[in-house]
Parts: sequence; structure tokens; C-alpha cells
Amino acid sequence: MAPRVMTVSGPIPPDRVGFTLPHEHTGISLWHIAGRWDYWELTPDEPTLVGELGDFRRRGGSTLVDLTLDGVGRDPDRLRRLAARSGVQLVMGCGWYRGAYYPAESQVDRRSVDELAAELVAEFRDGVRETGVHPGIIGEIGTDKPWVSATEERVHRAAARASLATGMAISTHSVMSPVGLAQLRLFEEEGVDPGRVVIGHVDSYPVLDHYLAILDRGANLQFDFIGHRFGTEEAAEPRLVELIVELLERGYGTQLLLSQDVCHNSQLRANGGFGYAYLQQHFLPTLRTAAVAEGEIAQMTIDNPRRILTVE
Repeated sequence: MAPRVMTVSGPIPPDRVGFTLPHEHTGISLWHIAGRWDYWELTPDEPTLVGELGDFRRRGGSTLVDLTLDGVGRDPDRLRRLAARSGVQLVMGCGWYRGAYYPAESQVDRRSVDELAAELVAEFRDGVRETGVHPGIIGEIGTDKPWVSATEERVHRAAARASLATGMAISTHSVMSPVGLAQLRLFEEEGVDPGRVVIGHVDSYPVLDHYLAILDRGANLQFDFIGHRFGTEEAAEPRLVELIVELLERGYGTQLLLSQDVCHNSQLRANGGFGYAYLQQHFLPTLRTAAVAEGEIAQMTIDNPRRILTVE
């Protein structure tokens, strides 16, 4: 079979993937876990989201990867409707998010690694349940803490084995700590090519040596809190630009991805936020001011996501 990218509307040739946001949500619920105060909700209102996605497309957007998983709101049918109505190519994730959010019915703690992997392989091959919608990437696969718990390790190893069986890449959730290296080690132990691994949320841990440790093993870094305004992100953005420029100058441009991780109602344009267009409207112009070349921007926003999403 020819190389392809699996969207919620079906497979497409890789060359149809243009400007891409590789880590986003079009609806997610994170505040339903008892005692959790640190996360929120993006209400999946379809008319509003069609408008938000349409704005992304008008600004040159082509493809958006929705990494919402079972337990926090994955809805394959809704994604297919959003793609059809907005004209944006949507790619759906698969797997289990992180410990606190594993749905009880998934029985992650009772099933073997191979049983969990087989479920992801079946989704890739046959589609999710009766929807017929196929995932195109594994993730976001994450950890609750700055370490990988025993149950989370089981999910990471299952993701690795499913990646080897299907060719899908793996995208991770790793915040405010060097836990991304621990994730990468698990995937490597299972035999995954690091080039098929995207360590996510790395802008939340702006440590150059950590970045280099991941990049030198061949994996990819994803700066995907760009445009967030929940804490110190805005103040940290100049430093983020400096780090990206430093990595580009060191020759790592083929391993860097950029996204926004829209996951809260306040981020939508309808509610006064930036929507899915912060990169196009604000961050990329800042990179250009910092002398980042158009070819480098295209590499990070088109070529690299296209490579990650392509299943050989």
C-alpha cells in the first residue's frame, strides 16, 4: 500500500498535508476527576468549532491533529462531521491519556500490554467501534507526574507495540519535567524508531540540555503550549523563541514541531481567545523577526508534521 495519512474522512496522500497543528483538541473534558483543580474543559459545540476551524483554514491551515482520547471526550463521529463542515483535514488519536483519566471500562490495570496494543491495532485496521473512523496517530500518551507510573508504563509499552504493528507515530504528554526522556526510553526498549516519537509540551520545561538529550537520540520535540495564557507562558515566550532559534542554528530543524494545544473554552475566538490561529497571526511573525527563514518555518509546520503523520 502506498504511503498515506489517515484522516477521520479516510486516507489521503501525504502531499495533501499542508500547514498543520499537530497537537490540538476540538472538545475535551478534564475537570470531572474528583479532587483535580488543575485542568478544564473545551465544550464541543459544533457550530462554534466549525467557525473556529474555518478561521484556521482561511489563514492557510490545512490539517489539525485532535489528540483527545477515550475518557476525556473522544468522539469519532463528531470529528468526521467537523472535518466535512469546516474543510479542515482532521486526524484522530488513539490510546489512553494518563493515569487519572483512564476510563474504568478500558480496564488498563487488568489487561496485558499485548491486549492493550491489540485494541489500538484493531482501531487502526477496522476503525473505532461501529463508527468506521480510523485513528492516524497514537496519543496523546502521558504521565500524571514527573515519572511514569506502573500502569502508565503498561500503556506506553502498548503504544510502542501498536506503533510497530501499524506504522503510526506516537505523540506524548510530558509537562514541567524531564519525564519525556523516560517515555522515550520505554519506546526505545520496545524497538520503536525514535524518529516516530514526538515528545510533547516541551515548552513547559525550557531546558536546552533536556532538549538536546531527546534530539540527539533522534526523537522529535513539540512546542505546543504556544499562545497559552494560563500562567507564565506569555512572559516566557521570548525565551521560547530564543530556544527554537538555538535549535535551528544547531541543525535540528527536521525534528521540531509547533502547535497550540487548544483545550479550554477561553482559547476560542468566540470567547475572546486566539482560536487555532495564534501561530499564523502572532508566533510565526515573531519567529520571522528573529531571522527564522521561511524554509525553516515550512519545515516545522508542514514537512515535519507530514512526515510524522505519514504511515508507510
